[in-house]
Amino acid sequence: MTAATSTDPRYSFPKGSLLPQEEMLEVGKKPKCLSIGLPSEDQHQESRVSLTPEAVEILVANGHEVRIETDAGKASNYSNADYSEKGAVIIEKKEDVYSSDILLRIAPPSLKELKLINSQQILFSSLHLQSQNKEFMQELIARKITAIAFEKIKDENNAYPVTSSMSAIAGNTSVLIAAEYLSNLKGGKGVMLGGITGITPTEVVILGAGTAAEYAVRAAMGLGAFVKVFDHSVPRLRRLQNNVGVRLHTSVFHPRVIKNALKSADVLIGAIHMIDKGPRFYVTEDMVKVMKKGSVIVDLSIDQGGCVETSECRNQHDPVYTKHGVVHYCVPNIPSSVARTASIAISNVLLPLLLEMGEAGGLSKKLREDKGLRHGVYVYNGILTNEYIGNLFNLPSKDIDLFLAAF
Repeated sequence: MTAATSTDPRYSFPKGSLLPQEEMLEVGKKPKCLSIGLPSEDQHQESRVSLTPEAVEILVANGHEVRIETDAGKASNYSNADYSEKGAVIIEKKEDVYSSDILLRIAPPSLKELKLINSQQILFSSLHLQSQNKEFMQELIARKITAIAFEKIKDENNAYPVTSSMSAIAGNTSVLIAAEYLSNLKGGKGVMLGGITGITPTEVVILGAGTAAEYAVRAAMGLGAFVKVFDHSVPRLRRLQNNVGVRLHTSVFHPRVIKNALKSADVLIGAIHMIDKGPRFYVTEDMVKVMKKGSVIVDLSIDQGGCVETSECRNQHDPVYTKHGVVHYCVPNIPSSVARTASIAISNVLLPLLLEMGEAGGLSKKLREDKGLRHGVYVYNGILTNEYIGNLFNLPSKDIDLFLAAF
């Protein structure tokens, strides 16, 4: 049998008549309007906010709704009017903010606040795993919440944009803090952090060669200080030196070498990532005892327990203490002391994610195409998807890649 053609009388139609066509189904993405809530931060050490008014303006212009609890941005010097003028809805009751589809917080919610979150809601916040417990994780799971730790989100370069920006801020700020506590204004010995012609420059010892250490190096050298950097990885030290672009005094960790460096140091900045298999402290109490009276220690690793044996966790209202004649500044959330800058940095990361989530038609569709965002998910619809957390709290977990592939 031959195929029918247009000359076949069975398939011929009067000129100008309409022919039936195949139905064209839409295969593109259907954008989704998101309901986004920004509760106020109840922790007294947290001053940052997840979205700036400028970010809110862009979200509202794209059809999304943003609800902000009264004075949520006050600590970052953003008023209610700043947000309302950009299209946000200012909410008095915390419960109404927590009814949003997506919740943006800096610090993780308390157990009391967690009970305000309903099933199928999405929580963006930091994880603060060192201060979490099994009860918190079980509550997230029981309420069938999807929880995303923004410090674990990766970008297209496989880097951690929030962690990197906060580390850069912490590194820069640590040098400014040290300079402040060396001055007479804070009861220091009256030494300028840096150096001028004819006067020996101050010495700054930095532990670590990551992002925080790099920005601390840049800030200290910019002020004219003599900088020494220690790390247990030669490749990281080499990378740091290449990034800074000048020859540095670098060394791998060795207790005797560090102790000798601390004898003449005016400032010690601990900016090393603590790992389970590494030493508990990189600077012992005996090493602190050899430091000059009035010198300053800024331990950026205090949120991981500290890399200096004499470090004690403090808060921004009582940030310093003196031990063995050395001033210690051990606050776990240094970026919060420059809250506006830190808020802008976080907002710059979250805004594109929220816009892309809306364009993709929701979180589930966005997760399928964004491996970096998936990396930040630790609970998905009440299912624990982070193996490390599962092992830490003895809870069952599933691989999110395999889990999403099944649906």
